[in-house]
Amino acid sequence: MLTPFAIGLVLSAALLHAGWNALLRGGTDRAQSMLVMNIAVGVAGLAMLAVAGLPSSAAVYVVASGVLHLIYNALLVLMYRSGDLGETYPVARGTSPALVALGGSLFAGEWMGLMASVGIGLVCTGIFMLAAARAGRLHAMNLPAALATGVSIAAYTIVDGFGVRASGNWVAYVGGIFAFFLVMPLWYLARRRFAMFVMSPVEVAKAASGGLISLAAYGAIIWAMQTGSMGAVSALRETSVLFAALLGAIFLGERLTGLRIAACCVIAAGAACVGWHF
Repeated sequence: MLTPFAIGLVLSAALLHAGWNALLRGGTDRAQSMLVMNIAVGVAGLAMLAVAGLPSSAAVYVVASGVLHLIYNALLVLMYRSGDLGETYPVARGTSPALVALGGSLFAGEWMGLMASVGIGLVCTGIFMLAAARAGRLHAMNLPAALATGVSIAAYTIVDGFGVRASGNWVAYVGGIFAFFLVMPLWYLARRRFAMFVMSPVEVAKAASGGLISLAAYGAIIWAMQTGSMGAVSALRETSVLFAALLGAIFLGERLTGLRIAACCVIAAGAACVGWHF
């Protein structure tokens, strides 16, 4: 069950999540930015493991989640190569709440009540309204990448919902997941692609900040899923599209139309239903 504190924490995580996506989208080279993010997150993950120990009871979940997160990161880079934050982000995030709720119901017995189901439906509807507002500009290559990104989000969320409960220690579990992110820089080093590590100090600082923000955001989600319904947590997290729309308009020069504002209101109403139910 989600407490008011947990709901507030998940909504704060949604803001942080939109923030690091805005940093990635605004980077000069998204692949390089993602590489630096992974290094920052991986080092932080190792530090967490040094403090909390290894999540040995959930090792299978950690490896599965780590692989899914690497796939997710690769899809993000592909998605943002030519798509705006406000264009692709809603599609990616909109596919996951219903899938997570379905997975939680089928595999964890987390059946939703009427109000929570309505809330998740409103969140998904509002997110796809945001996508529809940009439908005329949605590139054909972006749509498959955005949908695949959404499926990967749902997959790692469900895995992590089970994994954190099996681990019994959310700090160790989060550390294990994010230490896995060092696979990407090690892969570049093994292939002698040293040029990928050459970036300006400003870009390095921006990307590293985005990585640490992403760790804080998802760490809060992991903590909430220890006892909260995976579907409810996912729906509240995806209110990040509200913040992404605002950040895209303010910092990336993306247009905020009346339809997008209406969609944001629908999402907010859905989040209120989920929060009120719990």
